[in-house]
Amino acid sequence: MSTIDNTLTSFINIAADSDFSIHNLPYGIFSDTKDGKRRAGVAIGEYVLDLAVLEAEGLLSLEGGQYFDQPTLNAFIDSGRDNWTQARTTIQTLLSNASDTLRDNQDLQKKALFSQSDVTMHLPVHVPGFTDFYSSKEHATNVGTMFRDPNNALLPNWTEMPVGYNGRASTVIVSGTDVIRPSGQLKPNADARPIFSACKRLDFELETAFVVGKGNSIGQPIAVDNAFEHIFGMVLLNDWSARDIQKWEYVPLGPFNAKTFASEVSPWIVTMDALAPFKTACPIQEPKPLAYLNEKDSNNSYDITLSVELLPENAETATVICETNFKYMYWSMAQQLTHHTITGCKVEVGDMMGSGTISGPTPDSYGSMLEIAWNATKPLTLEGGATRSFIEDGDTVIMKGYSEKDGVRVGFGEVRGKVLPALNFDFDK
Repeated sequence: MSTIDNTLTSFINIAADSDFSIHNLPYGIFSDTKDGKRRAGVAIGEYVLDLAVLEAEGLLSLEGGQYFDQPTLNAFIDSGRDNWTQARTTIQTLLSNASDTLRDNQDLQKKALFSQSDVTMHLPVHVPGFTDFYSSKEHATNVGTMFRDPNNALLPNWTEMPVGYNGRASTVIVSGTDVIRPSGQLKPNADARPIFSACKRLDFELETAFVVGKGNSIGQPIAVDNAFEHIFGMVLLNDWSARDIQKWEYVPLGPFNAKTFASEVSPWIVTMDALAPFKTACPIQEPKPLAYLNEKDSNNSYDITLSVELLPENAETATVICETNFKYMYWSMAQQLTHHTITGCKVEVGDMMGSGTISGPTPDSYGSMLEIAWNATKPLTLEGGATRSFIEDGDTVIMKGYSEKDGVRVGFGEVRGKVLPALNFDFDK
């Protein structure tokens, strides 16, 4: 496990509760204006450091060419771990109090440092493929208890392998993108035919996702003990879900339209190097996984505090409706990636793989409205007195996450999305 160097400080004034310390340096894609030129940056305190400027000035030189004056991070990520390490070390040095290269050059600071409030953030990578897992035992047990047999809430395969499905990469969106309420087939009456309607049970799912940093060849699985060599970093993920559409469509093949309309991610990718000091153990897995899923390293998860806030339209304050932790996840990211490739499936740089809803052991740690309001039987009361069973038009859902240890904080910022009304369809035209 990596240790934290508390002597490493930045010349930039960074608040103690900032997610973006010099120990973090997450990567993102930004532009000066909404339609301006996109390039790579790292978050530091309240600022974005323009890596394209550093590259052009000869202060950030990596093996194989230039990578940061580009609209996605894919080329940099694909350039390999040696470049990831070199970039992180160089950027930390440039931002440190001990180096005068950037600290004492006001002209360079004006060119390379932007206030986060003045820039537009974009999807950090081109996403070739998106997969969503179902790896929280608490979440799977809650859902199984609601809709199946409480005494046999988990299906027989759940404790044997990381269950997942292939989603739609085309609707992975960046935080701040409004989400239009989806419409589709619902079946409110078990004895009648389905109807076409706007979703009436729109939900969030509190997740993280990892970004593939190194692909594999088709037919060549990734070994579980080498899996983290293939993972670049993590983002927060709100995997929006239309529960009523899903209820009707998911048998026999699983989620389809209920999960294809929006998967919203935070704009900053926190690297696994930054998260290394916060490694921790997964829950005990019983039965012991089959050999190909059995990890030698018991510290195969991460201590990441997660929360969800709900802000109704025109409300003055948001209500914290969930507080949980990534460490509750039953299946690790390494196990997920290995299982995904065990049949020879090819993964590519930029692929995102969602954790599945992250729920903890108590009601205040449940990671979806389905669980918090227990399938609409226990409505949630918000600050100001409003109640919610599911997400309503005008609501904004805000997810946050961070790790903290020995006075050092490494965070993700937030993923925020507002729900807009469903489209009006006129099928007579």
